[in-house]
Amino acid sequence: MTIKEAIKQRHMVRKYTDKPIPSNLVELLNARIAENNTTHGLNMKLVIGNSDGIGGMAKMLLTKTVHSYIVLAGKENSDLDEKLGYCGADLCLYAQTLGLNTWWCGGMFNGKGALKHLECKDVRINGVIAIGYGQTQGVQHKSKTAAEISQYNGTSPQWFVDGVDALLYAPTALNKQPYMVKGDGSKVTITAGEGHFSGIDLGIGKYHFEVGAGKENFDWE
Repeated sequence: MTIKEAIKQRHMVRKYTDKPIPSNLVELLNARIAENNTTHGLNMKLVIGNSDGIGGMAKMLLTKTVHSYIVLAGKENSDLDEKLGYCGADLCLYAQTLGLNTWWCGGMFNGKGALKHLECKDVRINGVIAIGYGQTQGVQHKSKTAAEISQYNGTSPQWFVDGVDALLYAPTALNKQPYMVKGDGSKVTITAGEGHFSGIDLGIGKYHFEVGAGKENFDWE
């Protein structure tokens, strides 16, 4: 399964089995996380066999069935949340290609519990991603239409259509899909509303659009 195929296969999963993540997949996930950390200057980490970074409310929804998670963290800067959203999206979809399921817990995380697993303590944590083998593969949520979240100046090229289609599958806070993506020639702009999760949502949206459209076909403005 490719990342592009995973976009349509990946759904939020809240209930997991007790099956542990095999060591070979842990190695692959750690390598992907390390690559993202190096490229984007982040401090994300996979925590195996522990749920102390997942908040109490999330654990209730998860029915205490998940035993591993990814910490989304980095040193404070102006675009930290966008980077965490972008890289978190990459990790969720990569996990899907490995046969794993995920749930982006958003605001329902335990920062103190997650911080214990990080070597660097001078960071801000803004979310965790539960990861494991789901009891189900989840279901697709109701979605907005392409017309509701996009505009193109003229006839939309196929790459723009494909980018918007991928964007419609992006997980967002409270499933609001707050996006507006606009294209003009090879130039594209995207916004993701306002609020605490807007930066995270923006990063997730950019990643999904890039996978669908192909980064070689356009430039962000």
